[in-house]
Amino acid sequence: MSDFWQRAFVFPLFLLVLSLLVWPIAGAFPAALVFGLGMSLRLLSHLRNLAAFERWLSNPDTQQVPDGSGLWEDAFSQLNKLTQQRRKDREQHAAALHQMEQATSALPEGVVILDEADRIEWCNPLAEHHFGLDSTRDIGQQITYLTRQPEFVQYLVKKNFSEPLVLRGTRHGDLVLSIKLIAYGGSKHLLISRDITLLERIETMRRDFVANVSHELRTPLTVVNGFVETMQDMPMLENDMARRALHLMGDQTRRMESLVNDLLTLSRLENEQNVLHEERVDVPALMRTLYEEGRSLSNGQHRLKLELNCETRLSGNTGELHSAFGNLVTNAIRYTPPGGEVVLRWHEHSDGHTVFSVKDSGIGIAPQHISRLTERFYRVDRSRSRETGGTGLGLAIVKHIAIRHQAQLEIASEEGKGSTFSIVFPAKRRLQEADASSWS
Repeated sequence: MSDFWQRAFVFPLFLLVLSLLVWPIAGAFPAALVFGLGMSLRLLSHLRNLAAFERWLSNPDTQQVPDGSGLWEDAFSQLNKLTQQRRKDREQHAAALHQMEQATSALPEGVVILDEADRIEWCNPLAEHHFGLDSTRDIGQQITYLTRQPEFVQYLVKKNFSEPLVLRGTRHGDLVLSIKLIAYGGSKHLLISRDITLLERIETMRRDFVANVSHELRTPLTVVNGFVETMQDMPMLENDMARRALHLMGDQTRRMESLVNDLLTLSRLENEQNVLHEERVDVPALMRTLYEEGRSLSNGQHRLKLELNCETRLSGNTGELHSAFGNLVTNAIRYTPPGGEVVLRWHEHSDGHTVFSVKDSGIGIAPQHISRLTERFYRVDRSRSRETGGTGLGLAIVKHIAIRHQAQLEIASEEGKGSTFSIVFPAKRRLQEADASSWS
């Protein structure tokens, strides 16, 4: 038996023994009276300690634990130790939380903690500025009640947070935000916002500069190329060196013209004001055109195949898709040695996606280059690119056209065995028979 229980039974046993000693001398009634009075005093002592304990429970954060008496003294002593430890732990947690808040406040990004229902649990000052929040008033409110941009609401509903959302037209009119949601703690999310207004302005300036310079170069290049072609046709030009020089000048001016045209095309595709003009795209007919263009470019040096596994039409822009598909076909022919094979294919996936692909048996691409192929002017082999006459912008153009059609550019290649370039269109781009006929 523990010391606590020994002490608990000492006083009742003492009263019982005392009553038994009084009984033979004074009788049963005095003995019972002595025992009853003693137990009553004990009960009153417990009630007094209970009352003190109840008063402490009503406000334990500001009041000291009662001293107590008897058995209660030990209980209150243990409770006081636990209370002090709890206060110490709480102070440490509060200090850690304060440090975390200070650290997140110093971040160059806005941070909002959202619960499973997208309600705001906490935000730092920069997030208050980005979204027009008030941390003292808006805690517990759904973020969509306070940030009502349709694209932001749709971003939350779709729950596809693999790519950031660029948000314009916030409460601060000229502010451009890049928003990213990160899942943590099971069902909660961190909403990270970054001000990219300056980056957007620099990118716009770069795009405008490239477009303007390219546009200004077109006229002098056209003039120079015209004079070079005229001089090449002159009958009195007998100097072989002059003819070779004019031939090289003609090749280089045509290459520069091609580069300028690609730069202008890329600038137009990157311009957000240039909305996609959608129409009915007869892909099978476009494939047949590409096949004939490929045969003309190959000039009988390659085996070209056309595989139309479906007659699906798309909603999109015929000119842009012709440019994207044509770039892939041209690249396949250029980078496939004579005698090789190039296959143009149009088919459907079981999940409703439709795919345009170009497969070649050419030189292939090493794995370390594949992720960078769509970068502007990135070249796997610069000397080879000069030989084929590429500008280094073709795949960047293809990528932007694919993005404008909500499609994905996929590249599979093995060095020395060939490559397959595919543009995968989502099911929503397909035109059903009824839809296709309504476009005609």
